[in-house]
Amino acid sequence: MLTQRIKKYIADLLPLDCELCGLTKASTEQSFCQTCYSLVTSPQRCLRCGLPMNTAQSVCGTCLRDPPAWQRLYCVGSYQQPLSGYIHQFKYEGQFLQADKLATLLSPLIESPAEVVTSVPLHWQRYMKRGFNQSELLAVSLAKQLERPYVPMFQRVQATQQQQGLSRQQRQVNLANAFKLKSVKNYQHVAIVDDVVTTGSTVHHLCKLLLDAGVKSVDIYCICRTPDSGT
Repeated sequence: MLTQRIKKYIADLLPLDCELCGLTKASTEQSFCQTCYSLVTSPQRCLRCGLPMNTAQSVCGTCLRDPPAWQRLYCVGSYQQPLSGYIHQFKYEGQFLQADKLATLLSPLIESPAEVVTSVPLHWQRYMKRGFNQSELLAVSLAKQLERPYVPMFQRVQATQQQQGLSRQQRQVNLANAFKLKSVKNYQHVAIVDDVVTTGSTVHHLCKLLLDAGVKSVDIYCICRTPDSGT
């Protein structure tokens, strides 16, 4: 009885209007109404790489020819407004509450959650400068919503150049030997969380570490999946 009253009180404090169109939405759990949510999460995407497709196939031709190291990539949408704005507020303006909002957008799209959730690590120098790891905060919130444990499995042992602005080949070289696997126990299905996936170089390296350690299947959970602009 008391729990229901508390939930009702909290719900009364939450905004009832969609943040995009301003119309009243049916649920207080998400920031968007169902119509705007559908627009943000469109178009159809390849189940493996997460990039948009113009066909009715579930997997794109590129992934059929050269499958990525992971099994499935789940994302909300492309790196454009409003998602890019939320990520910028979260990552660079310290608005930590955006982690829950972004996780709430992603969690309904995940059909079969992995048995454990982990995240892309930050090097300690960058962590000290920023004060937090956005991927970790997002992963913790997402794991809670999916009712799965969050386990930090990786350590970043090299302070690499920032990936933004680098080509695919430059990113691969930049990340060589940058990560170390701490422990995976006997997990068979692991999900790696990142805020934005562009070339996939970072999550590729982490996937290889898990697969080499005996993990059978790895999924990627990210907010935005954006095609890389260079080769």
